Amino acid sequence: MNKQTNKIKKRYNRISELPGFMDFMIRSSWRKELLRKVEGNILEVGVGTGSNFAYYPLNANVTGIDFSPKMLEQAAKKLAQSKADINLKEMDAQAMDFADNTFDYVVTSCVFCSVPDPIKGLKEIRRVVKPGGTIVMLEHMRSNNGFIGRVLDIINPLTVRLTGANVNRKTIRNIESAGLKVVSQRFLMTSIMRELVITPNK
Repeated sequence: MNKQTNKIKKRYNRISELPGFMDFMIRSSWRKELLRKVEGNILEVGVGTGSNFAYYPLNANVTGIDFSPKMLEQAAKKLAQSKADINLKEMDAQAMDFADNTFDYVVTSCVFCSVPDPIKGLKEIRRVVKPGGTIVMLEHMRSNNGFIGRVLDIINPLTVRLTGANVNRKTIRNIESAGLKVVSQRFLMTSIMRELVITPNK
């Protein structure tokens, strides 16, 4: 694990017990809509404190990974809230320990604001999702509005220092650079927060 990744990991370990810290960006209705159709062998990248667990369908088979052991400790407390079969693993999204073409669905929620090398992480997702598989994301990113985008650029060093999260990532460009195709996107909070449906170009 490189120096920058370890630094972000320590920050997420530190904030893991803050009540509601990882939930304020995402409404429960968005999570419910994102997860209602997932099926088969599912990977959730960056499970955090397990805020998605209650919304997985009955008997879904989910592997959840996070690079923060403290986040996983909090997530484990929420396993009983889920109807799904969820297995948690400590793992870096930039170097996943899974075979190629393993998962039918990959899920992320406000993850690619904090992955130190987002394109590397997205390429790993492309590698482990099956041909014809689907990636669904709730992600915040740099606004399409020029003024708001510049404001996010200005405050970004502070948000990274405090939480490890970048608020000005150009996530759509990163997705495309990783060899993935955005099939649909829905703006949830202007252009900053979006629901994305993505397929791998394989």
